[in-house]
Amino acid sequence: MALTCTTESAAAACRGRRRLHLHCKHRQRKPVCFLYAGIFHKRYLLFLTILYITGLITCAVPLLSLLQPPPPPPPGALYRSQELFLKLWPEIQSENSSTVELDNLWRYRRKLKEKKLCQNGYAHQQPASPGLQRYLVIEANGGLNQQRSSICNAVAVARMLNATLVIPHFDVHKVWKDPSKFADIYDEDHFISSLKDHIMVVRNLPDELMESYNSSISAIPSIKVPAWAPARYYMDEVYPVLQDTRVIRISPFANRLSTSIPPHIQHIRCLANYKALRFSSTITNLAKTIANRMTDKSSSYGGKYVSVHLRFEEDMVAFSCCVYDEGETEKSEMEAARKRGWGKKFALKNQISEAGLNRVNGKCPLTPVEVGLMLRGMGFSKNTPIYLASGRIYKEDTYLEPLRTMFPLLETKWSLATADELASVKGYSSRLAAVDYMLCLYSEVFVITQGGNFPNFLMGQRRFIYNGHAKTIMPDKTKLVVLLQNTTTSWEVFKDEMDTMLAESDRRSIMVPRAKKSTRKGSIYSNPLPECRCLWESQNSTTNSDFFL
Repeated sequence: MALTCTTESAAAACRGRRRLHLHCKHRQRKPVCFLYAGIFHKRYLLFLTILYITGLITCAVPLLSLLQPPPPPPPGALYRSQELFLKLWPEIQSENSSTVELDNLWRYRRKLKEKKLCQNGYAHQQPASPGLQRYLVIEANGGLNQQRSSICNAVAVARMLNATLVIPHFDVHKVWKDPSKFADIYDEDHFISSLKDHIMVVRNLPDELMESYNSSISAIPSIKVPAWAPARYYMDEVYPVLQDTRVIRISPFANRLSTSIPPHIQHIRCLANYKALRFSSTITNLAKTIANRMTDKSSSYGGKYVSVHLRFEEDMVAFSCCVYDEGETEKSEMEAARKRGWGKKFALKNQISEAGLNRVNGKCPLTPVEVGLMLRGMGFSKNTPIYLASGRIYKEDTYLEPLRTMFPLLETKWSLATADELASVKGYSSRLAAVDYMLCLYSEVFVITQGGNFPNFLMGQRRFIYNGHAKTIMPDKTKLVVLLQNTTTSWEVFKDEMDTMLAESDRRSIMVPRAKKSTRKGSIYSNPLPECRCLWESQNSTTNSDFFL
């Protein structure tokens, strides 16, 4: 009902009633306002509380991490081998007798069970007639044995494509900087003659083709072939190009052919590796001279000696990104070596921070003292003759001395040959590696300390020579690093572990016939049998020395 005021008194009364009316309306809204304000206030306090707690946690966690010690590194992550050597040396020194005999070291003997007949016509194929000749040019990259695999693969590819192979060219690696050519390392005449019934090999392209490319091999367009390409790829993709151009060039060529290829092509690859590739007379004669001196120094062991392939050169230590003395000098030297050899590769991949993980996974090169501890633990006495195959050891005066202390009869090519005798190979990493390769092949025991092409090829060739047995010591580095880090290990416990490791290495050294398909880890270069069995049978009547003639 509307309020109407006509007189002054009535107006005053009316205004009073209106104020009362408004007051009542105001009192009706007040509880609702208080309710909303209370809710807002509680949420605001809750938000401030959460914000405060979050701030405390954010600030407190880094502070606590600074106050608490870091978690211990996983077993095997640290290099403590020198400390362990100093602790165990008195007991090692007191043991002068050997518990192993070199010629009876391997306990296992197993003969091949493969019974398939070898076909005499397996690999014979008349080379293409001169009017139809087409040429394969490859550029082999990497070190000595990576180049070797490229050569063998090139022989197989030439056979598949019915092409004439031009003597492979070697790339100059930016780390090793070796300008050696094929004839500086291998016997060219023997290579060509050994393959003449299977493929044709020539030293150079015909003049007419060279003129088409300004007399420069590098002017020939390079075909890019994917890594581990199967035989079918070469027939479908490469062969048509060869038919059109008469010459193809593949660069780089390392790992450009699958390990699994047709048997008659695999036979050619076996032939290339185990017969056609023979070191040059310069390298062979030098290696024989050094080997004779090594056997003379091993007379107390019947001329038998242990060869150790040690990969503890500066470039290898740098490439592995492993840490040894944990000093600033080592760190700066390794950074400089990585930058020289590989530019920004390691900085981009941030690999250096994984040094401890690399060691746990067995990827760090063994140091000389670690090799010495392992061999003495396996039962080799201080009088065991050892040939050390390696490049220049990183910080040789520091790292090599403990190994010499444990094995005084240790020799190298530098100690066994004169400066004049070494003049033809000094400064050439591949030629020096070839000399070491032959000395390791001559040895009774071959010790692997780091993976790579060198030990894999040697292991394969020793299997080829020794009836399927590698006669090789392959340590389990993942177990070894854990033992070497524990400076509380007793000498008796360490010896027991090494004896077990030696037995396991012997078991794994035996050649066991594999499945039909090859794998990258089980290629004919490290496991020649059964795929190279036919070649092995044809050469089985020859003596070991025939591999060096």
